[in-house]
Amino acid sequence: MAYGFIRTACLSPRLKVADCSFNAQQIVEAARDAAGKGADVIVFPELCITGYTCGDLFFQQTLQRAAEKELSEIIKKTSDLDSLIFVGLPLARTEGIYNVAAAICGGRLLALYAKSYLPNYAEFYERRQFTPFQQNMETEFISFAGFDDVPFGTDILLQEKSNSSLTIACEICEDLWVPLPPSTRHVLAGATVIANLSAGNEIIGKAEYRRSLVKSQSARSVCAYLYANAGMDESTQDMVFAGHNLIVENGTVLGESALFSNETVYADIDVERLCQERRKTTSFGYSANNAPFAADYVKVDFSLSEEKAGVAHNDLLRYIDPHPFVPNDSEKRSQRCLEVITLQYQGLAKRLRHINCQSAVIGLSGGLDSTLALLITCRAFDSVGVSREKITAITMPCFGTTDRTYNNACALARECGVTLKEVRVADSVRQHFKDIGQDESVHDITYENGQARERTQVLMDYANKTNGIVIGTGDLSELALGWCTYNGDHMSMYGVNSSIPKTLVRYLVQWFADENDSAVLRDILDTPVSPELLPPTEGKISQVTEDLVGPYELHDFFLYYLLRFGFTPSKILYLAKHSELAEKYSEETILKWLKTFYRRFFSQQFKRSCMPDGAKVGTINLSPRGDWRMPSDAMVSAWMEELSLF
Repeated sequence: MAYGFIRTACLSPRLKVADCSFNAQQIVEAARDAAGKGADVIVFPELCITGYTCGDLFFQQTLQRAAEKELSEIIKKTSDLDSLIFVGLPLARTEGIYNVAAAICGGRLLALYAKSYLPNYAEFYERRQFTPFQQNMETEFISFAGFDDVPFGTDILLQEKSNSSLTIACEICEDLWVPLPPSTRHVLAGATVIANLSAGNEIIGKAEYRRSLVKSQSARSVCAYLYANAGMDESTQDMVFAGHNLIVENGTVLGESALFSNETVYADIDVERLCQERRKTTSFGYSANNAPFAADYVKVDFSLSEEKAGVAHNDLLRYIDPHPFVPNDSEKRSQRCLEVITLQYQGLAKRLRHINCQSAVIGLSGGLDSTLALLITCRAFDSVGVSREKITAITMPCFGTTDRTYNNACALARECGVTLKEVRVADSVRQHFKDIGQDESVHDITYENGQARERTQVLMDYANKTNGIVIGTGDLSELALGWCTYNGDHMSMYGVNSSIPKTLVRYLVQWFADENDSAVLRDILDTPVSPELLPPTEGKISQVTEDLVGPYELHDFFLYYLLRFGFTPSKILYLAKHSELAEKYSEETILKWLKTFYRRFFSQQFKRSCMPDGAKVGTINLSPRGDWRMPSDAMVSAWMEELSLF
């Protein structure tokens, strides 16, 4: 369970209806195979020892006793496996028969979870054979399958000794399909993982609904949900079963079997991530602390081996998106881009309406960020019914400006139908250098920032002159790294890109380029990212940002996991090494820029503490009035100390 990852498996083994011996053999073989592939938690379907479709045979003592006997055999034959296993069977009591899930681990019968909600409609008639375990019933301790003092009920939590984050509970099939599933109680009592042993038949459209239901419950409960469904060997006298297995984490499907495939589904869930999400979503904690029933739960310890409790799987069975801010599906990406663009321009449009603004000023450099800001501003002006001619795009060539970016800025302004103004700032910057005693031949930080601040002064003063506002162009990635000049490009009257990371900026501009078949936008996309504050070399950009601060795709990856989940530096490094980033960058390179990221992120907070207004668009924002509150003088030593171990 390195970094909180738990390998899980949901499977539908071969089955013969009412043949407990055969079924137990299949369960043992399947469990051994899954455990051999590293599975920590293995979930089988509902009533898998007997088969779900036994009908009135469940009343037969022969079947009841055979199921109990074979459970005992399964426990013995899997005692050497280092996995928590859930199997289903009937349990006969004096008052009736219960549909239960047995949790077993290391040769122990840990618990017997009873089904609460028995479907008795349409093709289902479980109330004919089974008795529901109702919510007013307390957990009992019974003897079963050769074990004494086994908790029997619904409100039972299984806790891994070495990792309290791994707390598992169980519900059975129909329990999920009711307005208040038992799993809702379970997660409020502390469960991070829910196992569901199911025997849902297949009809047209049901798989889609089932998937939606599991995703919704997992998301609402901030948990991992392991759903194992009965396979196609169940009786087809009146129904067909397809073995639809699902592993879902906080609403995201990590693994899903094809229908009628009897496919075992594996996925590595991240319980640490779930806990971090719950801690951040304070309403979850309030709901948990407000639950009156949590104290009534029976808690049972179980142990995974030292290896499984502390060592990473060599092959992480989980997709780690190298670009977490950008949808990896092209169709979804296009839809997401339109969503983001709409949020951006609507935020600005509201500000324009509120102050009755008829004019905007934007510094247009020919780079990605100012390009996106201009395109968003155009849409905002369109939406409030003000002519685009009221947008003034000011290009301000200076010592580092190249012909390529200058020409692209001019061409873009014309293409967008805005007013283009050129202000050459070199003379005023030289006068400023003379005033403060700066040698123009010394290309230091003063040389660079003097240009940036002069440009901002031009924008601010021209906005005053035209009774307008300055639109900020800086993006989320630059704010995280502090890659902006304080009171230079750092400042504006509204920052439309403040919630947009650099990796997403590129895709948004690409969306505009495709929508408008724009050659100038495509050339801007091909231009290296640069502040252009140092003189060009042979007419070409000499100052490439990513050569100085590192690749933005790495920094955006680091930023996402730092802010979204509060992960440690070592876990972020681990995730990067298990993503496609590792195919492009060596571990040494990733580590180098991760250290740079942390140093800059901590040292540059003062710039974020006074950043301009700008609407939150994605899941992360660095505004001190929104997502992020951090002291400007916080020390990075603890984070760097952890990274020094690598």
